[in-house]
Formats: sequence, C-alpha cells, structure tokens
Amino acid sequence: MARRIEKELQEFRLNPPTYYSCAPIKDDIFRWQAPDTPYSGGTFLLDIQFSMDYPLRPPKVLFTTLIYHPNINISGVISNSILNNDWLSYYNITTVLMSIYSMMIDPNPVESLVPEIAHVYIIDRARYNATAREWTRKYAM
Repeated sequence: MARRIEKELQEFRLNPPTYYSCAPIKDDIFRWQAPDTPYSGGTFLLDIQFSMDYPLRPPKVLFTTLIYHPNINISGVISNSILNNDWLSYYNITTVLMSIYSMMIDPNPVESLVPEIAHVYIIDRARYNATAREWTRKYAM
C-alpha cells in the first residue's frame, strides 16, 4: 500500500495538476495536505488520511479551513460521492482532489450537509457568492 502511495506521489510531482497542489505532511506518506484551491482566491487546507486498506477504501478527507459551502459542514466533513459510496479501487489522490475541486466550483445542493446554505445557493446565488467570498476573506486569506 505504501508503494502505491509513493508511486502516486511521484506521478503527482511529475505531472502536477493545474488547479490545486498536494503533498505529504512532513514525512508521513499516509497524511497529505492540499494547501491551495481556487475557491474565491482563498487557501483551504485539507487533512487527507490514508487507511491501511487504501486503495480498497477511499482516503478520509476533511477541510481544516472553514468554508461556506453546502457540501462541507462546520466540522470539515465533505459530502462527495467518490469519498463514500462511489469509491473504486482504481481511483487515486488526483481523482479525489479533482472531484473536490469540481464540487467547489459546482456545489450539489441535493446532497447537502448544510441545508441552510443549499437553500441560499438555490434561491439567491448572489447572496451565496457574497457570503462565500466573505468567509473566504475571513478564514482562508
């Protein structure tokens, strides 16, 4: 399992994604951080933990930076299908981060963890965007 993670890290470094970055925390190959995302210009930290069953089970991913988003609750828990029921063992960390990135730019109010934010997203997009920018300035800059 560690060999698989090392291989993915090497691939990640050779072909870094365009919209985000990620690396192990210190020398712990089982815990990574994704320090930079494009959500309204903020920097959002993620805590990524790989289990001993990886890649048979998805990594556990939490936002450690507060974010105003219908699919991410105040504890940093993420509602994202590939981190839960739709995980397949051939997915890798790039798949996970790209899925989170996609979710950030296109929230899914149907699978919301925060119904109040989902409601604002659906009925008043301008207010949603303004509040998301405010939270980003307050917590992610």
